[in-house]
Order: sequence, then structure tokens, then C-alpha cells
Amino acid sequence: MRRLLITLLMLCLLAVAGGVAGYAWLERYLDAPMRIDEGGARLDVGSGQSLSALATGLAGREIMTHPRVFARWARWQGADQRIQAGEYLLPAGATPRTLLAMLVQGRVVLHPLTVVEGWRFDEMLAALRAHEAVRDTGMSAAEIMAALGEPDLHPEGLFFPDTYRFARGTSDLDILRQARERMRRQLEDAWSQRAEGLPLASPYEALILASIIEKETGLDAERERVSGVFVRRLRLGMRLQTDPTVIYGLGADFGDRLRRDDLRRDTPYNTYTRHGLPPTPIALAGQRSLRAAVNPADGDELYFVATGRPDGSHYFSVTLEEHNRAVARYLQRMRERRAAAEES
Repeated sequence: MRRLLITLLMLCLLAVAGGVAGYAWLERYLDAPMRIDEGGARLDVGSGQSLSALATGLAGREIMTHPRVFARWARWQGADQRIQAGEYLLPAGATPRTLLAMLVQGRVVLHPLTVVEGWRFDEMLAALRAHEAVRDTGMSAAEIMAALGEPDLHPEGLFFPDTYRFARGTSDLDILRQARERMRRQLEDAWSQRAEGLPLASPYEALILASIIEKETGLDAERERVSGVFVRRLRLGMRLQTDPTVIYGLGADFGDRLRRDDLRRDTPYNTYTRHGLPPTPIALAGQRSLRAAVNPADGDELYFVATGRPDGSHYFSVTLEEHNRAVARYLQRMRERRAAAEES
């Protein structure tokens, strides 16, 4: 009896020792870096893919050892029903433990796309559909606006230019929905902080003006001054006479540059032939242009023209005579530039 008790005790001690050793080995295994190159390893997890298949695939790529141990441990953790499908980038130094955390938390690769201030809607849509990680719905502009719940709105200018990050397979519509909501918030915020007495009847009119400012200057320091010129013209009943609206109205008929006939060709967007704002925005306006549209600079300037300098700056004038002199200087600078280019 005594021998039996001793034997049982020894067996228990061996079992405990084995269990401790096994647990220690498992802990070392889970925290040991997998075989991943410095640039990382891409892992695509399909919807409904099992942990066993995932681990076996990594083992086949010689990234993971003991795939069955990983799969059983992950199931014991209750993670087999919680891993999220998507595209992952496993960094160098990742361990089986950090891998499971990534899969459960859904830390998928996010692809960037920068939507540029001043783009038209069709340029934004083309950039989305050219992106290799975006799913193209093939929807028309009208179908997109209907899907966004605004079937009566023209899409131009309604989306906020910014850098968007998204998982592979995100649809163009989903990104447009984000951009639309961002613009809605940005415009509401700008409108709530507008100056008093503006000749703008609604946030949408502010958006139209902001889009013109966006196309007229790329210099942040000028945006409020450009806005001031347009706001004073609206108050005085003067035509805005801004080239970007004419170009937008011409559409595919616009050539390499504006000509006198273009300025006389009447369209709903020709602010040389029509008073007031055009019917819709003409581009995507950024935050600075939105704020400038509702907080114009004070002053008496009614005109501006490009200086022709490389910085893209403008010369602002109070009188037509002063403006005409500035235009003459600009044209002379352009002639000199063309002459220098021909000589070189």
C-alpha cells in the first residue's frame, strides 16, 4: 500500500512537472517571433476561414511553426469565432500571440487615397475607381446621389477633400458617403461662425462661393481677400467675372486657354454674362476656402488678377483703372516669359 501511494505521488509530481514544462513551452512559443522578413508579410483572411486553415497556410509559407498548437490554443481562447476577415500586414517580430490579437481586433491594412482640394466630382470619382483597393460599384453620379439620399442635388462640391483610409474591398460609395458627411459637418461648422450681413442666403451658397475661391487661389493668405472681392461685388450687384466658373460651364468644350469668345458664350456658369453665383459649386472646397467664404476680409478691393509670379499670387485693385494697369503688367510678364522660353 505504501509503495502504491509513493508511486501515485511520483506520477502526480511527474504530471505536474510535465504540465508546468508544457505550459512554459507554450508561453515561449506564443511569444517567440515568427519568421517574418523586415518588410512584413501579407496575410489575406477570407470570410469564414478556419484557424486551422489559416495556421496551415502560414506554416506552408514557413512563417509559423506548430500550426496545430496555435489553432488549438486560439480555439481554447474562444477566438475561433471572432477572427475578422480582411487584409493584414504582419510586421517583423510579430508572435503567434500578437497575430491572434490582430485577427480578433480586425487590425487590417488601411489604404490611403488623397482627394485634392479643387478637384471636380468626376476627378474624385475617377481617382476612387482607379485605386486598386477600392471596389467599383459602377454607379452613375445620379445613382450615387440617390443612394446617398439626396437625389435632387448635383454632386459637384458636396464631398470634402481629404486623405481617406479604408480596408481593401471598400466600395467607392462607402468612401463617398464618408466624404459627404465630412463636408456636411465642415460646412455646418463654417456657417455657424459666419460674419453678419453676408449676401449669402444659405450654407449651399457659401459652398458655391468657397468652390470659386478654391479655384481662384492656392495661397491660404489670399483666400479671405478673394472672398472679400466677391462678397463686395455681390452686394453691389456687380457680375463676379471669374474665369473658373466660365471654364466649368464650357466643360469638354474648353480648350487650352480661355478666349474672348468663351467669355461671351452664355452658360449658367458664365459669371461674365450672368449676375450672382452660379447654380452649383464648381469644385471641391477645402476647410480654408469654406471659412474664407463666410468670413471675407474687409476692404474696398473689387478686382484682382494674377501677378504672373511663380508663387501664384494676385494683385488686388480698388478701381478699374488700377486693375487695368495690373492686367497690362501681367500680360507683359507673360509675353516676356514666352519670349524667354522660345529663345532657350
